[in-house]
Amino acid sequence: MLHEVPHTQAAPDRAQITADEAKAMARAAINLFDRWGLSDAEAREILGGIAARTFARWKVGEIGRIDRDLATRLSLLIGIHKGLRYLFSDPQRGYAWVRKANRAFGGRSPADIMAEGDIFSLARVRAYLDAERGGW
Repeated sequence: MLHEVPHTQAAPDRAQITADEAKAMARAAINLFDRWGLSDAEAREILGGIAARTFARWKVGEIGRIDRDLATRLSLLIGIHKGLRYLFSDPQRGYAWVRKANRAFGGRSPADIMAEGDIFSLARVRAYLDAERGGW
């Protein structure tokens, strides 16, 4: 059964992501990578090439300082997840979509695009989902 998520303010009082928000997004991203079936290497590339030791610490809940670039990447990942939840009523279909070839990405999967490592690749997948759900 679907439950409505409480709406948040469109223009928050703080323009920047707080450290607590960034850590929460990091924990959520670890779960997303697992549900999307991504390898640790793919996940680390999506996060901008973070070190294997850093990612291993994240996986056990030891999340350190998150810089602006990484916070932006995490925000894009959460937006991708949100877009998938809007598009697919069955969460499993949304999780599976990330690994499936897509004509919009030249026959490559969204995971392949995101794992290119640059922030623009994440933004490309996010923009595609926003457009598909009519967010533009």
